[in-house]
Amino acid sequence: MTRTRTQLLDYYEDLLRRFGAQRWWPSESPFEIMAGAILVQSTNWRNVEKAIATLKTYGLLDPAKIAEMDVGTLGLAIRSSGTWRVKARRLKAFATWYVSRGADPAKIRETGLQRLREELLALDGIGRETADAILLYAFELPTFVIDRYTWRVLTRHELVPEDVTYEEMKEMFEGSLDRDVALFNEFHALIVRVGIEHCKTKPKCETCPLKAKLPRTLD
Repeated sequence: MTRTRTQLLDYYEDLLRRFGAQRWWPSESPFEIMAGAILVQSTNWRNVEKAIATLKTYGLLDPAKIAEMDVGTLGLAIRSSGTWRVKARRLKAFATWYVSRGADPAKIRETGLQRLREELLALDGIGRETADAILLYAFELPTFVIDRYTWRVLTRHELVPEDVTYEEMKEMFEGSLDRDVALFNEFHALIVRVGIEHCKTKPKCETCPLKAKLPRTLD
């Protein structure tokens, strides 16, 4: 575990040195982060920004209003995020849950990380990545978010096998590093940055800040 901790922190420092602090998640409210985490499923962030902007323009980025809206109307407002009918149902279901819990992040987080994660995972369309993103960035609880970029970086660098599970990767970070919200936030954001710019489906290793750590040349 000590070796894994050292390795992970070494990766973190290399990324931070290259990219600087990412200061995620850019938003005006915790609920905006929550909505964004749902809308970004299977699309890029630019499309989500358009959907969020539309909701704001019409004064709809409000959990109580979304909980009361019909799915069709909500879907039209978030159309730019793709698969909007599905996402409208998911966002409405989440908003309904959030309002039923008082719509107060500070009080809701008192539920505790594990129980709150279970509640989120029980909601329609909220998978582990989305739940952990909401917990980390909106509720500011120390849980690590695993996404396709994390999987690519760690498997390509042979830190984990390709058949590693979500929970195994999550435990690797959480069991090796201090359970610190700021660290988890910044580390995940940096992994996303290197994933978008370098660790693509077809990797661009030549200019990657992690190139020296690759155990082998990638085709």
